[in-house]
Amino acid sequence: MKSDPQLTSCRLAALALLALMGACASPNHRAPVEDRAAPRSATATAPAPATVVATPPVDPSKPMPGAENLGKPGYYAVKPGDTLIRVGLESGQNWRDIQRWNNLDNPNALEVGQVLRVIPPGADATAAAARGVPNAGAKVEARPLDAKAAPPAASAPPAPAPVAAPPAVAAAPAPAAGTATPREADDEIAWGWPSAAGVAAPFDEVRSKGLVFAGKAGDPVLAAADGRVIYAGSGLRGYGNMVIVKHNNSYLTAYAHNQILLVREDQVVRKGQKIAEMGSSDAERVQLHFEIRRLGKPVDPARLLPPR
Repeated sequence: MKSDPQLTSCRLAALALLALMGACASPNHRAPVEDRAAPRSATATAPAPATVVATPPVDPSKPMPGAENLGKPGYYAVKPGDTLIRVGLESGQNWRDIQRWNNLDNPNALEVGQVLRVIPPGADATAAAARGVPNAGAKVEARPLDAKAAPPAASAPPAPAPVAAPPAVAAAPAPAAGTATPREADDEIAWGWPSAAGVAAPFDEVRSKGLVFAGKAGDPVLAAADGRVIYAGSGLRGYGNMVIVKHNNSYLTAYAHNQILLVREDQVVRKGQKIAEMGSSDAERVQLHFEIRRLGKPVDPARLLPPR
């Protein structure tokens, strides 16, 4: 049987069309679509870490905020790993005050090299720096309160009378009895022990910067003196759950590694008041790490606490 040439031509054209349609429907064929996955992941915002610390400057050539005050008394240069809480501990100030004095909208946005004011505006930074830390190693002579001055030696010749005395210059009146200068008032604190547990590690200015008390979980942690809580939380790495109490313009105390905090920020506390319970937060064992800082500098608590 002979095929019709015209019919054969139509069948071939239909088969070619079907083959072309099958190729277009094949799963191995993809239309040219722009891939935006890489740019989107590159610009995605990373989740904020639990504790935000100072980060290197984005542009190293750009001057840091407050750079003109670098090295001046009353200012602090932010170091790697610093938080505003640590800056407050190192300077003896409330971190919220530092935030306000420096007009920081975001207290977590610190940059390495940034210079912060750490004294109130208008305060005399030079005078504060000159006060320094008292000489803890100075030798003090013990003597009864009613001790009288020792009489002069019998062999000492009498002092000759002056030929002519210059006119007296009026001196500033002495403070009234019972009053004290601001510096003396800052140093006159009735300290108490923060724990009844024994001291497991003494003060070390380089490493511990305080006393370590070894007790049991839940043992009471007591305020060492009257004051106001300026921090209660766990935002400072290495200290765990911590309470910081400011006692006056010079002194603050820190109580670290607690399992429970019983006070809140801006709360007034009294000497001997239970402010926390001993624990092992951010520590290998149950302990209380206790610091006394004067103008931000650690001092040996054993030299200030009363005898047991």
